[in-house]
Amino acid sequence: MKDTVKQAIQNHRKLVDVLEQTGIDAVVQMAEAIIDCFKNGGRLYLCGNGGSAADCQHIAGELVGRFRKERKALPVVALSTDTSILTSVGNDYGFEEIFRRQVEGLVGKGDILWALSTSGASANILAAVRLAKEKGAKVLAFTGRSNSELEKTADLCLCIDCAQTSSAQEIHQVAYHIICDLVESQLSNG
Repeated sequence: MKDTVKQAIQNHRKLVDVLEQTGIDAVVQMAEAIIDCFKNGGRLYLCGNGGSAADCQHIAGELVGRFRKERKALPVVALSTDTSILTSVGNDYGFEEIFRRQVEGLVGKGDILWALSTSGASANILAAVRLAKEKGAKVLAFTGRSNSELEKTADLCLCIDCAQTSSAQEIHQVAYHIICDLVESQLSNG
């Protein structure tokens, strides 16, 4: 068991190195886009499935609540949290529509849709992203497979190319905590 633990830690270190070597510009650009969005009266919407849905809720919690500093709440919504919408849209229109339908009703020009999909190929995520772009929103993406459809469609993408979904998500969490810190530092009073 100790060998398994050591291997997991070593793999994590390697992926953190990848983030440091290839992801810094993407992280900074994403933070700047979110800061500009908020300063111009826009809102941030997040979508993802499974563990990525949980990450969306985590990000929203950090920005609506607080990360490290006291400040005003920021306008952030995780589209994976309203079970009545998810189940009614899923039932009436199909699972591929659960985020697209919310984008149709909520997202506007000047807003951001932040899409998390380790495969970069989730049909419901791609449908939401396409509509958000049509509506004039900027699209940020976190993926775990390079050259995915989501990476190609997004305005900004952080890709942690890794066959193991959970490992990519671990690095996504490091990156989004850094983004939350950068955003909060620019928008807090202290």
